[in-house]
Amino acid sequence: MMQMTEISQVGVDSLWHPIAQHSNFKKAPPMHIVKGEGAMLTDQHGKQYLDAIAGIWCVNVGYGREELAQVAYEQMKNLAYLSPTMSHEPAVRLAEKLLSLVDMNGHVYFSCSGSEANEAAFKMVWQYHQQSGEPNGYLRKKIISRYRAYHGNTMAAISATGQAERKIGFAMQAPQFRHINPPYPYRRHPKLTPEEHGEQVAQELEQTIIYEGAETVAAFIMEPMISGGGVLIPPDNYIPAVREICDKYGVLLIFDEVVSGFGRTGKMLGHHHWSAKPDIMTCAKGIASGYQPIAATVVNDKIFNAFMGDPSDLTHFRHINTYGAHPVSAAVALRNIEIIEREGLVGNSAKMGGYMREQFDQLVEHPNVGEVRSKGLLFGIELVANKETKEALDPALVNKVIGVTKENGVLIGKNGNTIPGLCNVLVLSPTLTVTQSEGDQIVEAIEAGLKAII
Repeated sequence: MMQMTEISQVGVDSLWHPIAQHSNFKKAPPMHIVKGEGAMLTDQHGKQYLDAIAGIWCVNVGYGREELAQVAYEQMKNLAYLSPTMSHEPAVRLAEKLLSLVDMNGHVYFSCSGSEANEAAFKMVWQYHQQSGEPNGYLRKKIISRYRAYHGNTMAAISATGQAERKIGFAMQAPQFRHINPPYPYRRHPKLTPEEHGEQVAQELEQTIIYEGAETVAAFIMEPMISGGGVLIPPDNYIPAVREICDKYGVLLIFDEVVSGFGRTGKMLGHHHWSAKPDIMTCAKGIASGYQPIAATVVNDKIFNAFMGDPSDLTHFRHINTYGAHPVSAAVALRNIEIIEREGLVGNSAKMGGYMREQFDQLVEHPNVGEVRSKGLLFGIELVANKETKEALDPALVNKVIGVTKENGVLIGKNGNTIPGLCNVLVLSPTLTVTQSEGDQIVEAIEAGLKAII
């Protein structure tokens, strides 16, 4: 059997890691983790790190949940796989649960990742408009999304993504996608209040719909709060205004809840902070806390009913994922949501998010902290070289903050490979189980990182 050091070296020689320059691994191999428990990860040397990003925004209930392992084991013994064209209890119960959380009469389509969930949503939107009975509905092909947003890595999902660095060097993206500015109160025009800024960017959506030709616009996709693009929190008037605009022009509204769902923001779903409801909601990550790959596309009955027809007329949804509605993934996701509810983790997210935000607000006195943004346990700390000009901090200094924070036993991230020149936001999303002492540890480690660049 290979020793841990040998395995780590073999990993450098054989694994292709995402979003990483492998030439760096000759000097410093990637972390080799052997165990996770609660909020803590242990590497091959026995050193522990508090994972303040919860994997990739996903391990909401924390690591090492034997209950979820047991659910997976029992489901594998009973029914390890089933074609998604058939039905089984875990998928049925999970679909019902998701519809109740969204407060929607509709149906749920399951896949394996947020990218796939959004890809399915776009196909549903295009086919819906063709079959809706709307005059000239076949013209509605364009989908509007926002700069800085991330919606996935499949062809349509990366086309919707508004992060230039994720696309540079790839083939041409799908032509049906348009991008507009997101709400970004920190960098709003200085003469505008946050609410006026929210109105301004909502009006940009309406203007874009008009300029493109309302009869050609199919949908608008948005995260309730942009996550990987820098944790951008909208003014409270923005999302209700977006809902009103979409209704006015017959444009479907898609909420991408891949990151913001399942307690992350102090509500069960991110859009629950506002009164607006989606026509379609996509989710992944926290739905199973990373214990199994699963995602969902939730649609209302108005959309679903447009796919009803004679079996011979091709009105059904002609799309399939081999592992969609996987019985093991569905069973684990269902129990994961039960744990979130049973242990009051949404409430803990709101409580600990508020506690940590109070500590982080004190960091604004640091000369390189431009702004702290948060909803629940979703945090963004924007680092700048100059507070007046808001010039982004040099990437090497941003990386130094992250490195020193890691040396102090806490793992955080940044909005890497997003916007050229603006990858300057530290991002955090601790497990929803985070305690006050763990919150203090996170804050103290980041403080040490910031002190290292003065």
